[in-house]
Amino acid sequence: MARKREGDVGLFLDGVIESMPLFAKESVAGGVAGGFAKTVVAPLERVKILFQTRRAEFQSIGLYGSFKKIAKTEGLLGFYRGNGASVARIVPYAALHYMAYEQYRRWIIETFPKVDRGPVLDLVAGSFAGGTAVLFTYPLDLVRTKLAYQVVDSSKLSVQGLANNEQVYKGILDCFSKTYKGAGIRGLYRGVAPSLYGIFPYAGLKFYFFEEMKRHVPEEHKKNIMVKLVCGSVAGLLGQTFTYPLDVVRRQMQVQQFLPSHSAEVKGTLETLVKIAQKQGWKQLFSGLSINYLKVVPSVAIGFTVYDVMKSYLRVPSRDEAVVEVVTNKRNIQPSSLQS
Repeated sequence: MARKREGDVGLFLDGVIESMPLFAKESVAGGVAGGFAKTVVAPLERVKILFQTRRAEFQSIGLYGSFKKIAKTEGLLGFYRGNGASVARIVPYAALHYMAYEQYRRWIIETFPKVDRGPVLDLVAGSFAGGTAVLFTYPLDLVRTKLAYQVVDSSKLSVQGLANNEQVYKGILDCFSKTYKGAGIRGLYRGVAPSLYGIFPYAGLKFYFFEEMKRHVPEEHKKNIMVKLVCGSVAGLLGQTFTYPLDVVRRQMQVQQFLPSHSAEVKGTLETLVKIAQKQGWKQLFSGLSINYLKVVPSVAIGFTVYDVMKSYLRVPSRDEAVVEVVTNKRNIQPSSLQS
């Protein structure tokens, strides 16, 4: 009886998978990959954000000291403060990112049949996909940063708007509500400019390096998970290095309202970048980069690997086969629409 039920469930899942359109399969694969990878590296992400936003009590004690401080003052859950908003953002973001990348890539090939299907195509498709995903999910990233910026039970808080044992935001919805009431839609998109400046090259370079490295892997090793992890690690490492200063600018713009009252508010991306370099030193533009390396290597590697594994599970055809399938479907639809 149990085996029959398992067989029925298997048949049901097979039917669901077969009925899913291609973009839906790519979205599901991307969302699962993003959520899984983000949760694995959440503790490093929390410490990185605290380093980037110049909380004095963390930068002065270093990486190991920061981990000890969070564990002592907030416990294990402190490492995952803001991770709910992070996962809530990364699942739709990654779903859109991976799906949009595949869609843009197919669209470019269909529109320009003679285009070279090399790494430049991945660079362009990845860049536009990253920009699209950011625009749709940025408010969730803003909320995640604000929640991660808060520290509970710290006796040395000197940040405007925070008192001992007091949280400005109680959760995701509370943060959304207060941010919107305080500054409207513009408040929910504070810091989006450096995000777009950074994501276009980063997302493009990430896909560029990953696909380029895979092209040099012998055919018999391309499905090896360790090979995919290595390719993803290097891709994330190189892509992040080139764009990291813009990530620092974005974080500081997101938490400007918490900065000491004597620091003048800055509004633009370039102005913020110059101000950080002048007042805090150019090294601040790379503050937390070492932590980010520790985070990016497993995050991007796991993301790309889980995405490929999920695509295999969901029976997503190879990219070349998918292009042929989409073109064929369009050709089949056109005559039928003319007949009707």
